[in-house]
This record gives sequence, C-alpha cells and structure tokens, in this order.
Amino acid sequence: MRILVIDDDEQMRVLLRQVMEWSGFVVDDAENGRKGMQIQRRQPADLVITDLIMPEQEGLETISLLKKEFPEVKIVAISGGGRIGPEAYLPAARELGADLVFSKPFDVKEFVTAVRGLLEND
Repeated sequence: MRILVIDDDEQMRVLLRQVMEWSGFVVDDAENGRKGMQIQRRQPADLVITDLIMPEQEGLETISLLKKEFPEVKIVAISGGGRIGPEAYLPAARELGADLVFSKPFDVKEFVTAVRGLLEND
C-alpha cells in the first residue's frame, strides 16, 4: 500500500512519513498540493494525507483534484487551522470528499489505526 503525505510543515511531514513507514506502508511526500498532485499522477497512492492550509496549492483544492482524477483514492485531511482554527476547514474537506479528518495535534496511534481501518475497508 502506498501513501502520499502532503504538508508544508516539514516536521509534520517527517513525523507522518516515519510513522506510516514503521506501520509498513510505502510513503511519498510533498510540501504542497501542486507537488503532491505531480507525484500522485506519476505514482498513484492508495491513500493521501493532506494538510489543508499550505502555500501554492492548499488542501481543499488538492482534495477536489484528487477526487476528480483519482475517484478511488482515500483521503485523510489534517489541519491545525491557521488563524481561524481547524473547525472552519475540516467540514469543508469532508464535503469535498475526505474520508477522515484530523485536527492537529492528534494522537499518532489513533491516526495510524484510523488509516489502517480506512485501507482495510476496501
């Protein structure tokens, strides 16, 4: 199973990459939605974890593109919410097609369990 992590926060990207690799997944990562989409088009992931607030191409736009081009892909949206707070963005991510939403900071074990559950329900 391949996972793509898209987050402009390098520490979060590295953490998610390590946790997912330790959990047995092959992981690619990108620092914004535009780069993430380039990777996804080259080597499609089974699941994409995307932050919502990023420069160049933010997460809501990325989720829309993913759902249009890769309707089967599972999507997990994560957000610290910037100045407004995650509750402003996460419901919109769900409406656009995110399968799960997580507010930062989150419990890593819970996160991995949720991701694994999402992929096993296929």
